[in-house]
Amino acid sequence: MPFPIRTCAICSEEFELRPGKPGFANRCPTCSEPEDTDEPKERLDPEANQARRDAMRNLLYRKDS
Repeated sequence: MPFPIRTCAICSEEFELRPGKPGFANRCPTCSEPEDTDEPKERLDPEANQARRDAMRNLLYRKDS
């Protein structure tokens, strides 16, 4: 039984949807590869997170005189 042919939602290329293919079912293997970004590293910085929390707390709960 042949694998179903799908069209990628990103690049419009046709590809075979094989079992165990990583990524999304509507994206070709090239478009399904994870992108390297620095965003997760920024989220893990506890000092930056604490500074954000303190700034939000000060903005939300300050008393206007």
